[in-house]
Amino acid sequence: MNILQIIATELNVVATRVQAAVALLDDGATVPFVARYRKEATGGLDDTQLRNLAERLQYLRELTDRKQTVLKSIAEQGKLTDELQAQIEAVDNKTVLEDLYLPYKPKRRTKAQIARENGLQPLADSLLDNLNQNPEQIAEGYLNEQVFDTKAALDGARAILMEQFAEVPELIGKLREKLWREAEVYAQVIAGQETVGEKFKDYFNHRESVRTMPSHRALAVLRGRNENILQVDLKYQQDETPITEQSEYEQLVARYFDIEDQGRAADKWLRDTVRLTWRAKIFLSLELDAFNRLKAAADADAISVFAHNLKDLLLAAPAGRLCTMGLDPGIRTGVKVAVVDDTGKVLATDTVYPHQPRNDWVGALAALSRLVKQHNVKLIAIGNGTASRETDKLAAELIKGLPEKQLHKIVVSEAGASVYSASEMAAKEFPDLDVSLRGAVSIARRLQDPLAELVKIDPKSIGVGQYQHDVNQSQLAKSLDAVVEDCVNAVGVDVNTASAPLLARISGLNSTLAHNIVEFRDENGAFKNRKALLKVPRLGDKTFEQAAGFLRVQGGSEPLDASAVHPEAYPIVAKMLASSNLKAQELIANHSAITKIKPTDYIDARFGLPTIMDILAELEKPGRDPRGEFQTATFAEGIDDIRDVKPGMILEGVVSNVANFGAFVDIGVHQDGLVHISALANRYVSDPREVVKAGDVVKVKVLEVDAARKRIALTMRLDDEGVAAPKRSSTSDSGNQKPRERNQDRAENMGNSAMADAFSKLKR
Repeated sequence: MNILQIIATELNVVATRVQAAVALLDDGATVPFVARYRKEATGGLDDTQLRNLAERLQYLRELTDRKQTVLKSIAEQGKLTDELQAQIEAVDNKTVLEDLYLPYKPKRRTKAQIARENGLQPLADSLLDNLNQNPEQIAEGYLNEQVFDTKAALDGARAILMEQFAEVPELIGKLREKLWREAEVYAQVIAGQETVGEKFKDYFNHRESVRTMPSHRALAVLRGRNENILQVDLKYQQDETPITEQSEYEQLVARYFDIEDQGRAADKWLRDTVRLTWRAKIFLSLELDAFNRLKAAADADAISVFAHNLKDLLLAAPAGRLCTMGLDPGIRTGVKVAVVDDTGKVLATDTVYPHQPRNDWVGALAALSRLVKQHNVKLIAIGNGTASRETDKLAAELIKGLPEKQLHKIVVSEAGASVYSASEMAAKEFPDLDVSLRGAVSIARRLQDPLAELVKIDPKSIGVGQYQHDVNQSQLAKSLDAVVEDCVNAVGVDVNTASAPLLARISGLNSTLAHNIVEFRDENGAFKNRKALLKVPRLGDKTFEQAAGFLRVQGGSEPLDASAVHPEAYPIVAKMLASSNLKAQELIANHSAITKIKPTDYIDARFGLPTIMDILAELEKPGRDPRGEFQTATFAEGIDDIRDVKPGMILEGVVSNVANFGAFVDIGVHQDGLVHISALANRYVSDPREVVKAGDVVKVKVLEVDAARKRIALTMRLDDEGVAAPKRSSTSDSGNQKPRERNQDRAENMGNSAMADAFSKLKR
């Protein structure tokens, strides 16, 4: 079965569709372009399916290349048989391939190789075949200038057999899977590290199945090991097998080579060889494999969580094009202020000092009032960091004092704002603006359009992931970049207002082309239509094909340019207009006229029914934004600090992060509370994302508060009663800490044992 057939079977897709998708991707087409504009070729594969296809394609191609390398290496050694070649060519897994290659893989000079050079291979074979003969007596026949006594001969023979036993692909595969099914991760604190490793306290004596260990606990334990707080081992039986007995794993090795304890002369020596092979060679290798497998699975899970949260955050509904004032709260350093117009252009900046130590409340109100009146501000965006609630009160008083302005205030996440402020990108965008004020600009803009502003920030700095610094960084970056690309292209951008960072995420474009577009726009004025993009330096026909459908031109010379209809399909629309006897402006958004169009009348060799249906949908609602309606939470008055939160309170909040075991909710006290998965709904929930996503506004009830440890237990089942904190459990999740900047690991110490036990009681 070739690569395309394998992928088709795995994705349950017709092979010709896979072949078409692969051909498009190999030809330089992007996933968003193929998903949106080549549905006929791929059978309607969406962006998720296409990315899975591309990932699997890369894996199988790498596997094919590795097979060729392995076959060539074995052939050069003169050891390649037809049977071995067939086995290697049939492999669909890199691990199995390496198992097959292991006996032939060039190695550093081992004890076994030295023993073979000293003529001891026949001795090893004889010991394995002649179990009734005394090993020492057999060994006497193999003494030479390099092998001085029987002990040296037997040691050399044992080294050869141990290597042989450890390099049987079928046997190693069985042992690996058995160990994965049955072994446990055993973590314990390293003596003397109890105090410095307090955050890992839940794992000071922790034991759990390696196969079922959740990603957040796996990553916590592995981090504890990396920080030299925890000793982490793999236990393959409840207790170590006594030296006088064989473990089940040793028995498997022994049986494979027909080694049994029948009282024969060589039985004990061979059983000892098996024990040494397992404990000193095979297990150590498989233990490393198991931890690598655990880490890979945990990484994949954590990256998936991060990707889902990032997508929800990027696709949060925009407040819209309104003049906005951004407030970046601060105490000693003051509240940084920035006013931006409806396109995000900076109109004014300032710094006010309403809080300690200056306490210039009246002066701050006067300065803000002046800015509101001068620039006709409609929205106030308040960062949710330090002094956020105090600044929120300032904004409330400002609104109360200016009722005629109909102002609205919204607290927004400032995650990554300081990272962006100090970035090279921000320096280029605002060369004359102080670093401290750039954050206020970012806060204002992310309220107007979260997607347009957040694309300027490294996704890892947005802070909606678990253990983001511990997972595979290349895989994380690749996954998050794909999410950003899909989100930007799903929404589309106005080519006449979009920033270079936003344009760079459009299908077919890159940083250079995005910069060229902005530069061309600045020099020549707004683009009148999509065709004008072809005048941009280095933007050729191929790039235009990939990008045009995702770039919008509002109010231009071609009405269709404001929609997601691709220019290549304009002739189809022209036929519809001719048949309807209407102009484009008369057909667009005309539900009555559009419903009279019969889609099948316009199918031809190039455009099938999926594309025609997409065109009609776009004509009915041109340039529609897939994001939902804007909504925001109203934090409770007087609940500004964790010490104000009491069990039984019902509060409104915003979901800030979703993990596999629950959701974190910002209730406005600078410390997210945890809604455990069992408290998300009055039904069984297998995945928290079935119920909530990042950015959702929710009502929660406080179950438990631990102010000293900064932990808040919440429930979305508002009829739940508060639960007292039971004793800690060694098998539960670690605590959640929220720093001011959410670019750190938001879930570094997730959950806590008191919450976990309380919620488990609620669930029961």
